[in-house]
Amino acid sequence: MGNLLQAMRGDGRSTSIDVFLDFENARPTTAESEVWAMVDEVLQQASQILGQLKNYEGCGDQIRAAISKPSQESEEAAWAAVIPQVEKLKTFYEYSSALADNVLPKLLDALCKENPLQNLESKQALVKQLADVFDFVLSFDDAKMKNSNIQNDFSFYRRNLNKMKMSNSIHAENLVVRDELANRMSLFFATPTPMLFCLVNAVSKFVNDNKKTVPVDNVTECLATIAIICQTMVANPDFASRFQNAETSLFCLRVMVGAIILYDHTHSAGAFHKKSVIDVRGSVKILKDQPTASVEGLLNALRFTTKHLGDEDTPKQTKALLA
Repeated sequence: MGNLLQAMRGDGRSTSIDVFLDFENARPTTAESEVWAMVDEVLQQASQILGQLKNYEGCGDQIRAAISKPSQESEEAAWAAVIPQVEKLKTFYEYSSALADNVLPKLLDALCKENPLQNLESKQALVKQLADVFDFVLSFDDAKMKNSNIQNDFSFYRRNLNKMKMSNSIHAENLVVRDELANRMSLFFATPTPMLFCLVNAVSKFVNDNKKTVPVDNVTECLATIAIICQTMVANPDFASRFQNAETSLFCLRVMVGAIILYDHTHSAGAFHKKSVIDVRGSVKILKDQPTASVEGLLNALRFTTKHLGDEDTPKQTKALLA
C-alpha cells in the first residue's frame, strides 16, 4: 500500500495513483470484517464450483442412445444419467444469483461510497474479494464456452421434463428442476458468458437502486482505477517482480479485463473512446504479450461481451487490435 503507481490514461496523460493492490497479502481490517465475512462465506464455494465445471462430463452417449434407439429402457437410462448433471447446473445457476444479489452489491457499497480511491487503499481485503469475483466469473465463462455438453444435457432434460411428469416414471416425483426454474436456467446457460452477464446486470441494478447514496461516477471511478492499477502492476517490472506467486500476473489480467467490461457497460461513453480514462489499447497489448492459450478467453471477452467496442468513436487502432 501507498506505493506510487504511474499509469497512462487513454488520452495520453500520465496519472499518479498512490495505491498498490496487494492481492497476495491483503487481510481484513476491523472496519472491513463484517462485510468480508459475509462475502467470504459465498466465495469459499467458488473453487469447488469451478472445479465441478472444469470436470463436467456430459451424458452424450446415453442421450444419443435414447434418441437413436428409443425405448423405455434407453430413455430411463439417459434420464438417470442427466439428473446428477442437472443438479450441478442448478448449483451453478444458484451461485450466480448469490454473487449478483448478495456479494457484488455489498462490495460495491463498501468500496464506492465517499472516495473510491481512498477505499481501494484502505479496504484492500474487500478489493481482493471483488477481484476474486472477477477472476471466478471470467474463469467460469471461459470453461463454460469450451463445454457444449452443458447445453446438450440441459436441452435433453427440458425436452423430457413434461414427458416424465406425465408418465409413470420412477423419476417423476423427484424432479430436481421444475418448469419456471428450468426456463430461467435455460436462458442462463444459453448465454455465451452467463456469469459475466449476471454481473453486468447486477452492477446496473446496483447503480439504479443506490443513486442517492452511491453516485454512478463513484462506481465507474472504482472500476477504472482497478483496471488501471492492474494493468500497471503487470506492465511495470518493478511491481511484477514483487509477486510471490507466478499466477498473480494472470490473476491481475483477469481482474483488469473484468473491470474494463463492467466499466464499459456502466459508463455512458464506455471504455473505448479516445478520451477514456482506461488505456484499453495498452491493456490489449499486454494481453497479447502473454501466451495465447492463457489469455485468448480474456481477449474474446473484450471482443464479444463489451458494449461500446463497435461504436463509431472507438479508434480504428483499438478495433484493429481486437479484430
